Amino acid sequence: MTMVATSEEAAQESPTVRRKSNKTLWLLAPGMIWMVAFLVLPILMMVYVSFWTQTTFKIEPTLTLQSWITFLTSATYLGALWTTIRIWLLVLVSTLVVGYPAALFVGLLIKNKTLQTVLLVLCVIPFWTSFLIRVLAWRPMLGTEGAINMILMNLGVIRQPIEVLLFSELSVIIGMTQIYCVFMVGPIAFMMGRIDGSVIEAAQDLGASFWRIFRTIILPLSMPGVVVGAIFVSVMVLGEFATSAALSGRKVNLLGNIIVTQVGSLKWAFAAVAGVVLTIIMGAVVAALLKVVDLRKEL
Repeated sequence: MTMVATSEEAAQESPTVRRKSNKTLWLLAPGMIWMVAFLVLPILMMVYVSFWTQTTFKIEPTLTLQSWITFLTSATYLGALWTTIRIWLLVLVSTLVVGYPAALFVGLLIKNKTLQTVLLVLCVIPFWTSFLIRVLAWRPMLGTEGAINMILMNLGVIRQPIEVLLFSELSVIIGMTQIYCVFMVGPIAFMMGRIDGSVIEAAQDLGASFWRIFRTIILPLSMPGVVVGAIFVSVMVLGEFATSAALSGRKVNLLGNIIVTQVGSLKWAFAAVAGVVLTIIMGAVVAALLKVVDLRKEL
């Protein structure tokens, strides 16, 4: 009797389970179609084009490794690759150094939720203006006759303008740090806001110093926010080209600038190679960051 009842229950549940499965597939279908059409297929097409034969004035769909060989043996392309990685690391560190204390202040030290929201909105206010305006606004600030040099000279800190502030890697790093710092502050402040204040109070009652509380409680619990912020900053910085072109006077060549130049010259195979390399680097960076913290469990 038990076996018969079990088989009857399974037969009754089977259509229900099947209907739920069909509903799940229908709900997932729009997102999956969108991802395949606008992410997977373009990436596959980019990989395919990277093997096309590129000549001076045209490109042919004849598969060859010549574009890859040119990229991997060219000092210009490899130099741009190294510059991209170096500036990404420096901007990642600078946004973390600037953004973490700000997130700590907003997310943990400010108890009033309304004031927290106001401060986070203030961080986002620069995004109400055009990206190019925010980038170009640094020119009058960093130039030899700009605001920073004038202030330092009036204070007697320097006697001559600091020329390295503009049209250099430093200017690119400063601009990117200001532009993308908010993407580091937001996720970290969110994770700080989730920390139970009673845990910190208990540690203080037991005589723990601020640095020990920070090292053993605050930092580990805020790591998911750090990882999310690092992913946001990394993806955007690695794909950058406008900031370096505007603030370096085209002296700093990133992979993004190489891609823009090659596309403008109708050298799609070379541009596709650079795009594939950049995509691989982004994928490796994101995968490495996701190894640091299990975001699905933490969030």
